[in-house]
Amino acid sequence: MRTRELDQYLVEKMRAIDFSKPVYSVERQDSEETRQKILSISYSEWKKMVFSKGALHYMKKNAEAGKPFNLNTHVRERL
Repeated sequence: MRTRELDQYLVEKMRAIDFSKPVYSVERQDSEETRQKILSISYSEWKKMVFSKGALHYMKKNAEAGKPFNLNTHVRERL
C-alpha cells in the first residue's frame, strides 16, 4: 500500500505522502496463568504426559524471559 502511494506521488497523481507508521496490535496467546503452570510443572509430571524434556525446557525458558510463545492445541489442552 505504501509503495503504491509513493508511486502515485512520484508520478504526481498525489500532492502529499504520509510516512507515518501504522499502529499494529498483536494479541498474545500465552497468559500469565499459562506461564505460571509451565514454570511450576516438574519434568517428571511432563514426562508422564508423554512430552519431551526438551520441549518443556524451551517453554520454561521463554516463560521466564517473558517472550511470547505459541502452544500447540494438544499441549494447551493437557495443561
